[in-house]
Amino acid sequence: MLEDVESELSAEGYSLHTWSNGAHFWYPVHDHPYEKVIVVLEGSITFYLPAEEREIAMTKEDRLRIPVKIEHSATVGPHGVTCLEGQKI
Repeated sequence: MLEDVESELSAEGYSLHTWSNGAHFWYPVHDHPYEKVIVVLEGSITFYLPAEEREIAMTKEDRLRIPVKIEHSATVGPHGVTCLEGQKI
């Protein structure tokens, strides 16, 4: 799965890296000057999109695109999370 997703996102012009966080880590509301794609490799994370009043719970193999300058925050699930992230300006 990982190699296929990496190939697909690279072909779409994303720069890729992986990251992990421990259980219940919290990211405060922020935005980015680039489009971002998150793919959960292990564990779980919930993203919050305040402007849309929406939360997106993600587990293994789920994917989320966050457009440029969209505010979001996130909370890692009880077993931590490892994600593949793509960034595209």
